[in-house]
Amino acid sequence: MSRVSGHEARGALRAFERPALWCAIGVAMIAAVACATLLPAHDLPPTPFSGFDKIEHFSAYAAMSAYATMLFARLRPQAIAAAGLIALGVALEFAQAGLTDSRTGDAIDAAANSLGVFAGLFVSLTPASRWLQRLDRRLARRPA
Repeated sequence: MSRVSGHEARGALRAFERPALWCAIGVAMIAAVACATLLPAHDLPPTPFSGFDKIEHFSAYAAMSAYATMLFARLRPQAIAAAGLIALGVALEFAQAGLTDSRTGDAIDAAANSLGVFAGLFVSLTPASRWLQRLDRRLARRPA
């Protein structure tokens, strides 16, 4: 696998010294959300107040979407990632309803997921969209 370095992106990803690492972390984030979504209700900690789970849904999907804007260099792959995250959020709500005994699918949860995805996309308009690249460069300068 060839490394992508320098300041210019090649392909869909931004320029990274360790692109496989950053992609793997993104996949791990998605897997963690999918697993947490399908855990039995009794395995989850109680929420501090009613409706707090909507904040959790929004925050998780905003974080995954923001990460995608830091990972992908161009609007098209960012939009594809956003569409995939929205589809994931809807699919996981159906999975909760059909595959678990203690969880139910919720259209409001799916809406919170989708709103989180859209909020995360705004990172692409800010200097924060380069944070992952800066971290990658710092780690590349460290002696092994």
